[in-house]
Amino acid sequence: MPTLDRQDNVFVLDLGDGENRFHPDWIASANVALDEVEKAEGPRALVTAATGKFYSNGLDLDWLFANSDQHLDYVISVHELFARLLSLPVISVAALQGHTFAAGAMFSLAHDFRVMRADRGYWCLPEAEINIPFTPGMSALIQARLAPQTAHEAMVTARRFGGRDAAAAGIVDRAVDEDAVRSAAIEIAQAQSSKAGDTLGTIKARMYAPALAALHEKGNPLG
Repeated sequence: MPTLDRQDNVFVLDLGDGENRFHPDWIASANVALDEVEKAEGPRALVTAATGKFYSNGLDLDWLFANSDQHLDYVISVHELFARLLSLPVISVAALQGHTFAAGAMFSLAHDFRVMRADRGYWCLPEAEINIPFTPGMSALIQARLAPQTAHEAMVTARRFGGRDAAAAGIVDRAVDEDAVRSAAIEIAQAQSSKAGDTLGTIKARMYAPALAALHEKGNPLG
């Protein structure tokens, strides 16, 4: 389960040490942590990080297949988490120390910045390979945060981007050594912590209004 710590003005949300898939309990725990970040006062920023081989492997497909009657509610909860992070009134930085796949990759895109390990690990949207189409909300998020050609290649070919290639494509902002991933993310977050507040939240909400509208769609979230 995600755990929240604080280093000076930076909240560090550790996603866990497994595959960090989006089980409903995991989503609930992440939202509780974001509640704490939002209600805090003064300069603050957020870093999400993980421990081990994975940053996040995305949707909890085992849970989803076992609870197919809750499919729509589950997708809505994932969309709401993406939307919340995308419009969070603090600067957010994802520290990608390991594999970042599917909804985990989309979760990383909802952050303001991303730092990735240079030598190992992949960032990938594998939906074209695993025959699961992107929802309209997911498509809107990806296309809002990536350059058109990069979004096209990532979505259509399911390319696995290593850290250096991800940086060259603009998917991540920095590719660094393994032991520098989390510290570089905290450095970026700390430098921007004074921006926290309602104005930042309004800027993000207006900047990403079309993507947020698609993510908030509850009538037909699957398209």
